[in-house]
Amino acid sequence: MTKPPLRICLSGVTGGVGRALLPAIVAEPDLELVGAVARSAAGRDAGEAIGQPATGVTVVTDVEDAFRSGVDVLIDYSVYEVTKENLAKAIAHKVPVVLGTTGFSASELEALDAPARQAGIGIVTGNFSLTAALLQHFALFAARHLDHFEVIDTCKPTKPDAPSGTARELAEKLAEVKRPKLEVPIGEIHGEPAARGATVEGVQCHSLRLPGFASRVEAIFGTGTERLKLCHEAITHGEPFVKGSLLAARKLAEPGETRITGVVRGLDTLLFAGGNGLG
Repeated sequence: MTKPPLRICLSGVTGGVGRALLPAIVAEPDLELVGAVARSAAGRDAGEAIGQPATGVTVVTDVEDAFRSGVDVLIDYSVYEVTKENLAKAIAHKVPVVLGTTGFSASELEALDAPARQAGIGIVTGNFSLTAALLQHFALFAARHLDHFEVIDTCKPTKPDAPSGTARELAEKLAEVKRPKLEVPIGEIHGEPAARGATVEGVQCHSLRLPGFASRVEAIFGTGTERLKLCHEAITHGEPFVKGSLLAARKLAEPGETRITGVVRGLDTLLFAGGNGLG
């Protein structure tokens, strides 16, 4: 018997990543677009709303309207306030989530873990670019051996959250390996302590917002005699996150013992999880 396609609801269909994801979903034979959410294009065909061929799926303003028709996975690339509502509704309807929207803190994600497990669903969050996942994997390895490190993120000037979700997650995961050494504690800085950036779980993060950038995250390590720089840079706003998002959606829908429940932070966690990777 042929396996039915995975039914996808895409929230944030008119955004930068949503515009790249929609045609990718439509092109995959094992995936089916069954829902599209965006307040700016409500009532229009999802494809036509972003200049693509018609999909037969009408854009709605509320994910619950899409859930009623049957959804296997929600992929969310909307905005923080909307996504918070979407997550609560997804848990209530027992719909797994690929959470691409940024701005969520570690404590907020931790608070979602128990409700997601109780509902029997998984929520995978983070940067779904393959090179960003590799950056995080390599940086965590480097932190085992080096004591001084900081994080820099650079994004477009209209990005509202700082640090970026990728930079925040990187800093939080680095801190789980070790807290970096600070030769001069932030509280003892002369002049403007804010010039040393934000402290995220003991790791200094610096955010630049400039035209000409999509997203760039660097982990910089230093010793007395040498430096190591690890950098992920997305050249465009949408396409780098498509493959990882779809890989995560497929993983969330796996049945049996391999099925994800609770919150999983980072595509790297799936890619390098002892034989359960997606690559």
